[in-house]
Amino acid sequence: MQKIGNAIVFIILGLIILAFPLLGIIPLSVLTGISVLFLGIGLILTGVSFIGESAAMGIIDIILGILALILGIGFIFNPVLFSFVAALFIFIAGIFLIIAGIFDTVNKAGGTRWLGILNLVLGIIYLIVAYFIKDPLVLGVLIGLWLLIVGILTLFQKE
Repeated sequence: MQKIGNAIVFIILGLIILAFPLLGIIPLSVLTGISVLFLGIGLILTGVSFIGESAAMGIIDIILGILALILGIGFIFNPVLFSFVAALFIFIAGIFLIIAGIFDTVNKAGGTRWLGILNLVLGIIYLIVAYFIKDPLVLGVLIGLWLLIVGILTLFQKE
């Protein structure tokens, strides 16, 4: 019974977010921003406590903490930044997949040629997806579709 309730909630949320895509981005951006903000505070506190033991490590932690604070505040107040960073990470993953695919395809040793072709195709798909999700509306639609698909799959899943 709980599974059906979860599925219905996923489907309803998916439909709402498909109708209003920014409703999927804004809460996700704010929650991620709060998490990154706490990470930044933790890094700054760790850096301050490490200054006595290792000045270099303490300074690195403080600098990373300040960058995390800036990024966290940016995520909270600017969902476009969240979309950009998500697209950037997917773009970088696509580049890595393409590079790995090239190496696997040209590698004579081992039977990794098909794996290399698969990595190349997935890398290209990642680059295409990254290009589109830099727009927060597209990312919101993808979140809505994901929720809808998860809801439907959960509804038909056997216990």
